Amino acid sequence: MTREQALLLVEQHLHNRNLVKHCLAVEACMRDFAVHFHQDPEPWALAGLLHDLDYEFTAGTPEAHGDKTAEMLAGMGLDGEIIHAIKAHNLRVEPSSTMDLSLLAIDPASGFIVACALMHPEKKLAALDLPFLNKRFKEKSFAKGASRGQMEGCARLDLTLDEFLTLCLGAMQRIAPQLGL
Repeated sequence: MTREQALLLVEQHLHNRNLVKHCLAVEACMRDFAVHFHQDPEPWALAGLLHDLDYEFTAGTPEAHGDKTAEMLAGMGLDGEIIHAIKAHNLRVEPSSTMDLSLLAIDPASGFIVACALMHPEKKLAALDLPFLNKRFKEKSFAKGASRGQMEGCARLDLTLDEFLTLCLGAMQRIAPQLGL
């Protein structure tokens, strides 16, 4: 599957524009993490782009999130590691690979970083830096939906939280125009 085909699927199945932007942000982060870990960035990016493909279908049944995406993508020629990572990001299967663990941690981080940008006076990703992110990370009432535990799972990747957030922020800053930030 090409990126263009994957993006078309995302745009066909996700009607909430912010959810599409979230998928783009996760895709960008996954691409940079693949490069960081000396992996082929294409499958990682596809996993990031497609990870929430079923989100609107499974809104009422979150326990099915990930499994439905796997069903939707069956027979489309995707590598099994991509499907495994998509299922692992919602803990439908045990995360076991570097790709799995990266997607699990990046998913909430992208939302956390967007929340940081939206509350910053400039409302731009370019205005964010690591001290700003760290300050907000410590505020448990800020962006409560962004699991700090999942993000701290970056330790399983041998990354400090600072390294992890820096990688995510850099990836998202590079696509800021697509994200409207």
